[in-house]
Amino acid sequence: MKQKDQALAHKFMALLLAPTILATAAAGPDDNIEISGSSTVYLITEAVTEEFHAVKGNDIRISIRVSGTTAGFIHFCRGELDIQNASRPILKDEMATCKKNGVSYYELPIGFDATAIVVHPSNTWLTSVTLSELKSMWEPTAQDKVKTWNQVNSQWPSRPLKLYGPGGDSGTFDYFTEAVVGQPRASRRDYEGSEDDMKIVEGVANDKDALAYVPLAYYEQNKHRLKLVAVQGGTKAPKKEAVLPSKETVIDGSYYPLARPLFIYVAAKQSEKPLVRDFVEFYLKEAPKLVSEVKYVSLTPAVYEMATRRFREKQLGTGYQGEAPVGLHINDLLARPPTL
Repeated sequence: MKQKDQALAHKFMALLLAPTILATAAAGPDDNIEISGSSTVYLITEAVTEEFHAVKGNDIRISIRVSGTTAGFIHFCRGELDIQNASRPILKDEMATCKKNGVSYYELPIGFDATAIVVHPSNTWLTSVTLSELKSMWEPTAQDKVKTWNQVNSQWPSRPLKLYGPGGDSGTFDYFTEAVVGQPRASRRDYEGSEDDMKIVEGVANDKDALAYVPLAYYEQNKHRLKLVAVQGGTKAPKKEAVLPSKETVIDGSYYPLARPLFIYVAAKQSEKPLVRDFVEFYLKEAPKLVSEVKYVSLTPAVYEMATRRFREKQLGTGYQGEAPVGLHINDLLARPPTL
């Protein structure tokens, strides 16, 4: 394993063992940044924080907690955070809570992710899966009923089907259920769930009958412990054959519908703090490099320029009207001006 990949793998273990990171031990009230939310976006924000800390020195404190996107928005909309990591856009009820509490915000896209389907490396017979098969595994009616692989596909073995995936506070959970089942948050609940993606990785790596969905970066940093499965995206997919997630298939839109944008949300009031403004400007400047380094997909220069302009010109709100659409292309981000 290359030295840089070894370092990144150690970061994954840090997320598993100690999901709160303090950049420094001491700071004043204007020299701290509070961040929480998505474990998917955590990897990018953590990389940005390390770079920012190296530039700014030891007089700041940056706390990054992993709670899942949904739980993070609860705290964000109470005004308790400076920045919210999000693996999906803000939803209508969250928008209403933010408005009630006087919390306005910037919605800034910072990268693209693919939700990867993974199994144990000893699984030699599963190389691809259809959306219909995934739905049969994960839909609510499968609970306590679909318990073996051959119940999903008669050509598969009569072995226990052990499912692992994000918990209900995860934005990945919201997106996957919308894209695969057809309704957000519609899922069987008798599976091993966690808002910590590394715990899902650990589960699959130690269970030969397992299948899970995780952010692509978590597969990339653990590919020696997991096997990647191609996905056939259904009638709306650009390609009829099954497609593996990769930088190329995310950019060209062929990994459909399991590719999605990633965001940070910045509280408008807290962004008036010079440290927060500097951090966000630094984040958007360094994101093209750091997003790729942690194995996600960088956006186009035009999208990063748009995000920077949106922040500098104080364009508040969301471009998604409280919805989380599936199958977006990177260029779609340019056509979604924010509104409150």
